[in-house]
Amino acid sequence: MAERAWVVLALLGAVQLLRLPLAAPQSFIGINYGDVADNLPPPSSTARLIQSTTISKVRLYGTDPAVVSAFAGTGISLLLGAANGDIANLASSPAAAAAWVAAHIPASSPAVSTVSIGNEVLFADASLASQLVPAMQNLYSALPPNSSIKVSTVHAMDVLASSDPPSSGAFKPELDAALDPVLAFLSKTGSPFLINPYPYFAYLSDPRPETLAFCLFQPNAGRPDAGSGLTYTNMLDAMLDAVRAALDAKGYKDVEIVVAETGWPHKGDPDEAGATPENARAFVSGLVSHLRSLAGTPRVPGKSVDTYIFAVYDEDLKPGKGSERYFGLFQTSLTETYPTGLVRNGTAGLGPAVAPAQAPTSSVQPAPALPKPGQQPQDTSVAAGDSSAARLGSGGGGFQPLRAGDCDGEGSCRRLPPS
Repeated sequence: MAERAWVVLALLGAVQLLRLPLAAPQSFIGINYGDVADNLPPPSSTARLIQSTTISKVRLYGTDPAVVSAFAGTGISLLLGAANGDIANLASSPAAAAAWVAAHIPASSPAVSTVSIGNEVLFADASLASQLVPAMQNLYSALPPNSSIKVSTVHAMDVLASSDPPSSGAFKPELDAALDPVLAFLSKTGSPFLINPYPYFAYLSDPRPETLAFCLFQPNAGRPDAGSGLTYTNMLDAMLDAVRAALDAKGYKDVEIVVAETGWPHKGDPDEAGATPENARAFVSGLVSHLRSLAGTPRVPGKSVDTYIFAVYDEDLKPGKGSERYFGLFQTSLTETYPTGLVRNGTAGLGPAVAPAQAPTSSVQPAPALPKPGQQPQDTSVAAGDSSAARLGSGGGGFQPLRAGDCDGEGSCRRLPPS
């Protein structure tokens, strides 16, 4: 009888754990709050909107005082961004870093969890690479004593030379001089490795129904990794475990991975396969369910990776392909673009529901031709460098290429297709 009672209590506890994430904020779910738009609601309205969800953290691309102060007293933590243009000044002297900290990091509320020094610096501006770690060190030293704030920098997936299969994950050797000091700093300070994986761009390079299902967390046959004996059922896990393998190979098993950006556009140009509300909903709701399951990845099971979803709103002033302007989970009217499972009280009174996405049963229009090495895209985006080594797994059943990105007003180069 005692054993049976223990089983009943355990089951009740499990049910309670399953209920809790639907109402309470989850420490592993965050969102990116970009502002490359001319139609956004006031920051205070956005802060209240995010409070109505189970999102617990927000990534900002800068330190706008009005935006930062809007989150005071909300219980939402912030990941602040020091712009790429700030790196040289921060690296110049400890005094410059101390001045930046005094000007931009609140003494109390809201809580700041992390400061990212630049965004995809190794591809956005190679001239800053040698100044990146000095800037990180100076800012870290300028933080108040006993501060829990971490200092890091955000990377594009193009830092990988190999990811097919995930167990072969390795960083590009030509980045060693810049990346090795960064990894050593992260390990020493207990700071995370911030990365921008986008399954959407992997799908663009292989727009088959089975690839779409793999990218959208939908049922699929899975993709085995012969090197590890593990099987992958979604692209994001494959991407993250490739990064994990690369860190482990460098000897940095202690450095935690955090997803600084990932998302799926709900609209795009006619030649952008898969940019639909149905697919965006499937990706975001699938991602949220996957994180809430606490399953982790095949290589690191049992713990969800902290993930910032891109983004709060559509941003109508962003350059580049049409999809760049349509990653918003919410409209500026403060309603959901599509149901995500993130709103505490369901979707009543919010945006209209969208039918669940299904992998297409017919062939999908291929993505447009990609720019050649060194060639500027027609939309005047900044090239992220020669990423020929990132074209991984072009075979029919293997893992598909990982994408970086084009530069925009947020200082991000996350979405430039590799040449």
